[in-house]
Amino acid sequence: MNLLNPIKISYKNLLSAKGRSFLTILGIIIGVAAVIIIFSVGLSAQALILDQIKGIGSNLIGILPGASDEEGPPAAVMGISITTLKYDDLLALRKEKNVPEVEDAAGYVMGTAAVEYGVNSLNASFTGTTASYINVEDAEISRGRFFTEEEESNLSRVAALGITVANDLFGTEDPINKKIKIKGHNFIVIGIFKQRGTAGFGLAGLDESVFIPLETAQKLIMGIDHLGFIRLKVKSADLIESAKANIKITLRERHNINDPANDDFSVRDQASAIETISAVTNALRYFLLAIGTVSLLVGGVGIMNIMLIAVNQRIREVGLRKAIGARNSDVLSQFLAESAAISFMGGLIGIILGLLIAYLSSIIVQKMGYNWPLLISPMSIVAAAGISIFIGIVFGMYPARKASKISPMEALRYE
Repeated sequence: MNLLNPIKISYKNLLSAKGRSFLTILGIIIGVAAVIIIFSVGLSAQALILDQIKGIGSNLIGILPGASDEEGPPAAVMGISITTLKYDDLLALRKEKNVPEVEDAAGYVMGTAAVEYGVNSLNASFTGTTASYINVEDAEISRGRFFTEEEESNLSRVAALGITVANDLFGTEDPINKKIKIKGHNFIVIGIFKQRGTAGFGLAGLDESVFIPLETAQKLIMGIDHLGFIRLKVKSADLIESAKANIKITLRERHNINDPANDDFSVRDQASAIETISAVTNALRYFLLAIGTVSLLVGGVGIMNIMLIAVNQRIREVGLRKAIGARNSDVLSQFLAESAAISFMGGLIGIILGLLIAYLSSIIVQKMGYNWPLLISPMSIVAAAGISIFIGIVFGMYPARKASKISPMEALRYE
């Protein structure tokens, strides 16, 4: 019964000052909602990106220029331009005597440029690649054809378009054999890719890209002689590890590297890519979560300030309670109960608001064409509720202790 008394008194006091109570818990509401949203959006974004990686295929190996340890991303991923990977490396890796596990390989360079057709213009991603791209990526042409090895090697100005680029530039008009301009150079459209689906935030997928021969992109558009990356298709996923070992041996021989610590390339398979992406997205998610908790601390400070004001306003009430037999511990528990109740209500409202915003966000993103799953972590809900109560108790301790030490005689004389 003694335990229920402070809660009942706290409940009545909160209802008697609804406006003040709401303003007090506003910081907690925002903080808890932020925690729920960050967890949900972070998990959903991570799932979207990893799903795209898994969709590429389990028998692919990527080679990026620049060294990296096994735990971190290669330097090329961080936007640093490295020129150590060449077309001749691609040719060497294709040879069965060097990498017997390889079925096919493709080289890539990528960029963005203005693509024009008549009065229509858009800023699109372009990919310079080899004729083997179709086989390596398991891509399909819905109309026309892809370029040949001969067109790849003689600076042919031909292009294959992703379906989104084709629709944006040509509308209902048939793009095949029409001329487009890329950075002022004329290209003939020879093929349209079958729709594959949206890649993910910040990533241009097949549907949003223009594909041109590798050497044409290097010399005519970009003015470079190196590759952005190489992707190899292995005969079987069981051969991934042996293929990676042979790739490293081949590239070290070609680049005159005797010590693996001096590697100027990185070899990654799908499992490595998933681990790297998971590590990066988790780090980003927890960083954003740390920022979200700042508003919880701000809410805690707000609770402490309001409770201090409440103590000053209720000195006579405290004195009267003590005069009729209330102990210091009773007053302490009452004010702590009020603080915890305020914080818990803020946490409850914040959880509901966070879940609602996460749900609406998933609907909006799905409407934009992304395969965005709605993922809610039960632990984030439990943690948010627990943290809100903890903050209420911690930040309510000082006002509660101050109230419990009020002298009955002084309180009853207080005006």
